[in-house]
Amino acid sequence: MIPQTPPASALNNPLPMVKSPAKTVDKNNIPGKFGIFGGKYVPETLISCLAELEAVFSFVLHDFEFQEELTTALREYVGRETPLYYAGRLTDRYKNSKGQGPEIYLKREDLNHGGAHKINNAIAQAMIAKRMGRKSVVTATGAGQHGVATAAACAKLSLDCTIFMGVTDMEKQESNVLLMKLLGAQVEPVEGTFKDASSQAIRAWVEELETSYYLTGTAVGPHPCPSMVREFQSVIGKETRKQAMEKWGGKPDIVVACIGTGSNALGLFHEFIKDENVRLIGVEAAGFGLHSGKHAATLTRGDVGVFHGAMSYLLQDEEGQILVPHSIAVGLDYPGVGPELSFLKETGRAEFHTTTDKEAVDGLQHIDGSANWKAYFQR
Repeated sequence: MIPQTPPASALNNPLPMVKSPAKTVDKNNIPGKFGIFGGKYVPETLISCLAELEAVFSFVLHDFEFQEELTTALREYVGRETPLYYAGRLTDRYKNSKGQGPEIYLKREDLNHGGAHKINNAIAQAMIAKRMGRKSVVTATGAGQHGVATAAACAKLSLDCTIFMGVTDMEKQESNVLLMKLLGAQVEPVEGTFKDASSQAIRAWVEELETSYYLTGTAVGPHPCPSMVREFQSVIGKETRKQAMEKWGGKPDIVVACIGTGSNALGLFHEFIKDENVRLIGVEAAGFGLHSGKHAATLTRGDVGVFHGAMSYLLQDEEGQILVPHSIAVGLDYPGVGPELSFLKETGRAEFHTTTDKEAVDGLQHIDGSANWKAYFQR
């Protein structure tokens, strides 16, 4: 996050400015559609269930009692608001010989209960599940952050919780698996990674539509799932605008977020979409390189298709079969991305770059030099 500077500073900006439209919604304003992206590509048996969820979601957005309960939970259980931290050493690292350079701030979502931004959405959706009379929650997790968040939310609201997780990811994230179990969740291993766990969680939900609730943590899937996740994560950007005004009396010049499926990025970007002088930059996982075939750069190298109930950019072959993504970061190795981010790419409102595994680890080492991260990831 970089504060806004006088217009003259743009002359020294190493990245080109992007000409962006004022609006980022389809002119027909169809719920769940962002241009050609989004929608409900699901069997008829799910349409009524999704319609019920959409109706409840629309209601709670304007329900004082729900919003009051959510605000209290975010403050007292999640631990919001999170700091907008001035990264002094990182700022100094990128100054030139004249002492000029960007001022860098970090939005510390890692300080939430559970250690990630995921609980912003999990606690809100668990409250919706409770309102709908559901007794159990099913979900899928990659890195385990959404799993921990969902387990924590269900523990608070006395909901049964089943979490599907890829065996590959479970081996990499043993501590999160343990924490989910300690919070009372049942963790079900699935052969493969997050993509496979997501498919299995959806199957489990379909088998128990009347009593279970599918709590998605990613901004993908059929409407209203992506819009719900974005809405409940938008607290990140709202706080950022407020904190920026308090700290330097303006808005950021640039906001930057990693791109997996979009929950983190949209949580930050959404507040600033209509601020055309704020650049939105997403960074995708380039893995071993874009030409290696082992990456997760969906927006950079993907094509438009349908996966898990919505149209968006996907990693797919010429026959439309899903490719296996790769990233050193567990949770970013998903072959798709949310419809709203797809639309932001299509309209040019946001720009997307990539970083390789090596570059990501080097960057982590710069931010936290207290540990030997390179040795950790080489294990």
